[in-house]
Amino acid sequence: MDITLALGGGGAKGNAHIGVLRQLEKKDFHVKAIAGTSYGGLVAAFYALGYSPDEIEELFASVDQTRFFGHAPEDGPSLVGVAGVTRLLEEKIGDLTFADLKLPCVLTAVDLKSGNEVHLSRGRLVDAILATIAIPGIFPARYIDDLELVDGGVLDPVPVAPARVLAPRLPVVAVVLTMPMGAPTQAWNIPFDRYWAGMILSRVLSKMHYDTVWDVFSRSLDITSRAMTQYRLEVDRPDVIIRPQVYDIDMLDVVDVREVAKKGEAAVDAALPQLRGLFTWRNRWRRTVGVYNHRSV
Repeated sequence: MDITLALGGGGAKGNAHIGVLRQLEKKDFHVKAIAGTSYGGLVAAFYALGYSPDEIEELFASVDQTRFFGHAPEDGPSLVGVAGVTRLLEEKIGDLTFADLKLPCVLTAVDLKSGNEVHLSRGRLVDAILATIAIPGIFPARYIDDLELVDGGVLDPVPVAPARVLAPRLPVVAVVLTMPMGAPTQAWNIPFDRYWAGMILSRVLSKMHYDTVWDVFSRSLDITSRAMTQYRLEVDRPDVIIRPQVYDIDMLDVVDVREVAKKGEAAVDAALPQLRGLFTWRNRWRRTVGVYNHRSV
C-alpha cells in the first residue's frame, strides 16, 4: 500500500514521527515520497537518506539533547542558537545533497525577504534542514543563495501540497503535531537560562516582567500556529490525518525519544481504519482516473 507522507513541525514533539514511520512499515504501508517542515523536515531527511525508523530513534536517543543548542560564532541573531544541532548534522550528513536521497523528498521554508514559501529539493541537505527548523527569532535564519530562510511552519505547518506534488497519484497522509483549535492555549517554554550566560541578564529580564510578556506573546503564537494548521489542512485536504497525542510536550523539551516515538505508533493504530480505507477498490479507481475526492478534515 503506497502512500506519500507530510510530516508537520513541533520541536521535540516531532520524535513521534519516528514511531509513525515504524508502525506504518509494520502495517505494510510503503512511503514512496516524503515532505517535511521543521522537525518533520529533520526526520524526513534522515528517512529519505535510507535511515530506518529504528536507526533514527537510536541516533536521536543517543545524543545529549541539552547540547543541541547554543550559539556558534557564525550564527546570525537569535535567542537560542543551533550550534549542537549543526555539529550533529555535519557529522552524520556532511556534504550529502538531495541527489543522494533514496526517496523523493522536499523540505519547506519561508523566505523573509519575499514572504514566499520555499520548497527545498536541491543542494546540500544540512543547509536545507537548518533552514526548515529555523524558528523565527528563536533559531538563526539560514541563508541559501539570496534567500533568508526560516521555519516552513510559518506559512505551512504540515506540507500536504508539496507532498502531493511529489507523487500526485498517491494518497497523502498528514502527521499533525499541533493541538486543534478550541483547546487551551499553551505558552512556549524557552529555557533561556540554559543558553544565556550571566545573572545580570536574568535580573534585567525579571525587572521587565519577562515571564508575563513571554507568556502572552507565546500563547498568541500558539493560537496563530493552530489556526494556520487548520486552515491549510482545510485547503490542502490530506487523505488521512494522523495526530499523535503529544500536547504535553513543549518545543524545546528534553524528552525520552523512545517514549515520544511510541505516541506516534499509537496514533497510527488509531488511524488504521482510515488508512486501510484508502485502498478499497473504489478509492483506487478514483485515483487512477484522477478524480479522487480528498477527504475533508
